[in-house]
Amino acid sequence: DNLREGAEQKVVFITGRVHPGETPSSFVCQGIIGFLISQHPMARVLREHLVFKIAPMLNPDGVYPGNYRCSLMGFDLKRHWLDPSPWAHPTLYGVKQLIIQMYNDPKTSLEFYIDIHAHSTMMNGFLYGNVFEDEERFQRQAIFPKLLCQNAEDFSYSSTSFNRDAVKAGTGRRFLGGLLDHTSSCYTLEVSFYSYISGGSTAAVPSTEEACILESPGQLCSTSRSSLAFCKLTKVTSIPAQM
Repeated sequence: DNLREGAEQKVVFITGRVHPGETPSSFVCQGIIGFLISQHPMARVLREHLVFKIAPMLNPDGVYPGNYRCSLMGFDLKRHWLDPSPWAHPTLYGVKQLIIQMYNDPKTSLEFYIDIHAHSTMMNGFLYGNVFEDEERFQRQAIFPKLLCQNAEDFSYSSTSFNRDAVKAGTGRRFLGGLLDHTSSCYTLEVSFYSYISGGSTAAVPSTEEACILESPGQLCSTSRSSLAFCKLTKVTSIPAQM
């Protein structure tokens, strides 16, 4: 329905691997794509109601030579969202132009922006969100991480934080949080390089490639269930009551 001519598109925009050394972000993107094109009932509902735009590798020139954080030219692309150069930061420039084009399209509503990273010192998955003076908007963006914490055993709400540090003003989360309207939620998703601790346990569960790709049916369903619940609670679109 969301692809028919003239239909309003509700968009989820996902980016990954802006930092070349954060390999788990690619595995997570692979898992998301694999699930969304599957025949799982939740994936089919998401496809029917939302449009997913995914840029799985924002920094291919940095990945190829094995850089950890910067591009081939030495830029930390994550910090250049405010004024990316088509010459020095071409991938970032292109993605930003596409998002602005969607923002200016009255038939398109950008509901989510999620930038996927990997953290080398923290366990579990967690989100960074923005701080807003508008209390209703702030409470709205707190819904999704709370739902993830309820549904995903490897996600930690206690590690999730909302900030507006000046040093992070040039990140996608901060820039788009200031550009887009109050119905949009912008996050940085961090996944651990090495392990997570499930609620009520003290034992760390090692991260594996398969876990990052979200091959476990339980993990796939928990993430999808959180997305569907968010859509229902915030009335992003009409989702069937029972899934």
